[in-house]
Order: sequence, then structure tokens, then C-alpha cells
Amino acid sequence: MPEVRIIAKNFMDMVASMPAIKLDKLYQNGFICEAILRSLPPLAKKYVLQLLHIDGPVPAKLLAEWVLPDGLSKHKVAIDRLVQLRVFVEAFDNRKNEKTYQVNSTYQKSLQNLLVHGGTLPRESMPSNITVRLPTLEDLETYALEQWECFLLQLISPSHVDKTLNISSSLMKVFQRRLLSQRDREAPKLTESGFQFLLWYIIREYITNSEERGVDAGDLISFMLELSFHVIGEAYNINTLTEFQRNIIKDLADLGLVKLQQGRKESWFIPTKLATNLSVSMTESSSRKEGFVVVETNFRVYAYSTSKLHCEILRLFSRVEYQLPNLIVGAITKESLYNAFDNGITADQIVSFLRQNAHPRVAQRVPAVPENVTDQVLSLISVYVCFLYIDL
Repeated sequence: MPEVRIIAKNFMDMVASMPAIKLDKLYQNGFICEAILRSLPPLAKKYVLQLLHIDGPVPAKLLAEWVLPDGLSKHKVAIDRLVQLRVFVEAFDNRKNEKTYQVNSTYQKSLQNLLVHGGTLPRESMPSNITVRLPTLEDLETYALEQWECFLLQLISPSHVDKTLNISSSLMKVFQRRLLSQRDREAPKLTESGFQFLLWYIIREYITNSEERGVDAGDLISFMLELSFHVIGEAYNINTLTEFQRNIIKDLADLGLVKLQQGRKESWFIPTKLATNLSVSMTESSSRKEGFVVVETNFRVYAYSTSKLHCEILRLFSRVEYQLPNLIVGAITKESLYNAFDNGITADQIVSFLRQNAHPRVAQRVPAVPENVTDQVLSLISVYVCFLYIDL
């Protein structure tokens, strides 16, 4: 399953980068305000709730006194995040010569109203007598993973795709701008950005380039955050969506955020974990995903996976020798590493990928990746850089 924690964090980073006027428009929706609150670090949540009913500015040094000396680093992280998201508005009191913070008035009113009066989503889940044969939670997770893999594989290696998605060619080109690079007479390859942000980059690009498709980015983010409040596995009537949302929901289905189903008279969408975790915080995320890669001291790589996508990712920096139904066997060689460096993939990214995806059999070892392999990968990048300077 894609790492929902990473997707959620970067999704909120993208929200934080929006212009102030668009953020204030988002904060008119109480559910969006709650989604932002859910995404915050624990200390930041505490500050919001403590200041929620205070109308005036609060001195920065007073807030700093709320934490013990050993918590000042977490305090700074919390304040920075609140300012980035414009939940806190920073100002300077010239009369008292001190910095102050105040809760964004739009955000404050919306969250106050939601907490005091409650709120209901624009739609309720459909009764079970209308929806039949709904997928189980395990089925939904498998579906979301398959959609992600199919989509990413279609970008990286279209010839290995068993089924093609319905995403338009123009939208595909949007995703390929920075995800892939192509040289004369060569197949497209992942760029550094594509390798590093393989999972969440797609969502970011989908939203960032929405204006080109005549879609307001604020409305798109608002709808996606609204989806995070729906119940995973429940069915929701598509007729309750606006025309704009009905167009968007088709793309989200291709990306694995929802599953679409058609009944005799009604059609509905079912949120997957990817949709319901868009606003999850770092502390509320699920446990570490199970890895699949074993690296040996002789530079052999064994990947216990049936995924074609995993095979194509390993092929980026290793020589894949053969693939069995549930096992990929390869080797990290000098030539395969130089090829990776040529395509903008760094040594640190390769080592990080191998560590983060270590099979449970080796994940508990220290280190999970043999030191001689790590040292060789990191040292070869220095040799590679020297060759580049010589060529120049």
C-alpha cells in the first residue's frame, strides 16, 4: 500500500503553499478546518484549541512559556506549521516591541461553529438494501494498490501494463513533465523527482496543474479533503455530487482513491484508505509498511514481490537477471549504478530505498543493508562525479 503518511504530509505542504486568499476561502468550510487540525503535530493542535476562543493576539514569548526547555524544538516546529498553513497569523506589536500570534479569524469562526453546533457531510452512505456486493476492506486495499501500480507502471513502462487506465493523454502528459525524462532514441526513464516522489508526486501534479484543465485548485483540494471524512468501505451515491465533483471522481478512481460501482438503478463511489488518510497526522499514521527486499554482501538483490512496478524500480539501479512469479533476482553492479546516476538518481536515494523496503527477515538487523554495499554505492558517486568533471 502506498505510504499514506508521506502522501498526507506532502498534501498538507501543498495546501500551505496556496495564496492567503485561497486558504481563507478553504477555511470557510468547517470540515476543511477540522482536516487541517487533524494533520497538525500534537503540540500545534494543543495551541489551536487553547487559543480558539481568544480573539486578540497572544505574545510569542507567552506561548514559548507553555513548554518545558527540552520541548522548545517541538514548539518551533508547531509554530512554523501553524504559520505556514495560516492557522496562526504572525504580527509584530511595535508598541510593546514583541512578536504576536493570533488564530486566523476565518479559520477560528468555522472551527468554533463546527465544534459548538456540529456538522453533517453533504451526503450520507447508501443503505445496504440498495448496494450489494460491496468490497471488503481487504479488497479495497488490494484495489487501491493495483490502481496505483497500474498507473505508475503505465508511466514508467507502458509495455508491461496488463490493462490501461482511462486517464486522458493530455493528463498523462502533465504527469510526465517532471516524472520522466527522455533522450533521443531511448525509452522514457524516471527522473530524480520521479524516483523520490513516486507515490505522492502524482496527486501534487494533478492539483497543481488543475487550472490548465479549467478546474479551480481550491475547489479540488476542498473536495479531496472532504473525502477524508467519509468512511472507508461505505458506498456514497454519485448523484449527490456536483457536476464538477462527478468529473473529478473518475480521475480519483483511476488513481485508487475511490472505487466506482454500478447497480441496477444507482451508481456509487467507495473511498479507499488513500482518500480517508489525506489529512492524517504523522502521529496517527499506520505502522511501518512491510518490506520485500533482501540485499546480500555479494551485492545480490532478492525482492519477494509479484509487482511489475517493483521490478521496474529495481531495474533503475540494479541488473535484474530473472523474475519468478513471486521473486525478483538481480545484482547491484558498477554499470547499473552509473546508469542510475546518469538518470539523476542519487546514491542516498538508492540506499534509502533499500533500507525503507527491507524484508522483515533483515529489517531488524543493524544495518538492514550490508555496510559494504552501502559504502560501495556511496563511494561510486564520488568516482562518477570525478568522471563528469574530467569530461567537462
